[in-house]
Amino acid sequence: MPELRYNIATKDWVIIATERAKRPDDFKREKKEDKEIPAYSSSCPFCPGNEERAGEPTSVIKDKDGNWLVKVVPNKFPALSCTGEPDKTNEGVYHSVNGVGVHEVIIESPLHNMTTAFYENSQVENIIKIYKQRYLELSKDPRIKHVIIFKNHGLSAGTSLEHPHSQLLATPIVSTQVANRESAAREYHDENGECVYCKMINEEIEAKERIIIENKNFIGIVPYAAFSPFHTWILPKKHKSSFGEISEEEIKDLASILKETLAKLYCGLGNPDYNYCIRTSPFTDSENNYFHWYLAVIPRITKPAGFEVGSGMFINASLPEQCAKFLREKAVI
Repeated sequence: MPELRYNIATKDWVIIATERAKRPDDFKREKKEDKEIPAYSSSCPFCPGNEERAGEPTSVIKDKDGNWLVKVVPNKFPALSCTGEPDKTNEGVYHSVNGVGVHEVIIESPLHNMTTAFYENSQVENIIKIYKQRYLELSKDPRIKHVIIFKNHGLSAGTSLEHPHSQLLATPIVSTQVANRESAAREYHDENGECVYCKMINEEIEAKERIIIENKNFIGIVPYAAFSPFHTWILPKKHKSSFGEISEEEIKDLASILKETLAKLYCGLGNPDYNYCIRTSPFTDSENNYFHWYLAVIPRITKPAGFEVGSGMFINASLPEQCAKFLREKAVI
């Protein structure tokens, strides 16, 4: 019989459609003749030698010989403008704020044909370090209230350039989704005296059914009420509300667990399209005892349809326990 599961952290209901649930390996992408991607493309603005087309970097990590390993550049087609002030206008039912903010691209590697699943651990560490660096720098800007760090991998995930990259958007407002999740976490803490995410981590470690991977500082799970097949949360075991608080040791452990999780998805599901994003408290409430930052990985192997659009609920045609077991046991080649 189908089951409705409740995500205690987000207050979302999910239908686990057991009667039409697929086996985990049924979600594997059909084998296609992928075109061979070169290590360098003369038409790519992110490849070495084409720096003028990418723009002046705001941050760079280099090797001992002075060659860049990871760098950040302004998005050529930004969603927000970095100049001006976020002045508000309220006229009856019409509310607006000037589109002030920051939109940057994190170029993750000089190589055009790489993917995070097969980076060296040190390269993933560099990427996370530059995430933190930009996050902390933008936290000093009084116009900015929140930063979303995300990656689109594959056409159905929204990527438009082959070269491996992720993005950062700093906004002058806190989105409704972020505010609602913070509110849900605050309400749970007020009622129960503990962080709902810490509670989830402890119970998942005890249950063991939905753990994909863990190390000293992080745990990767398919949540009990996962919104979609193989939807994964990577959470720090130590309570921290802000991504900006991540330590050097935690950066190493996050890099290791993120790389292996993406490699398991690559090998298990045939390089699926995916998004990942870092969910963290807004700058205005960056240190609290109720919200717990984490990184969500969402493979784009199903599409929302009319029910999801009309209800705001998700139908998940997979069992989270089976998805977690499949990835947990998947060898990375």
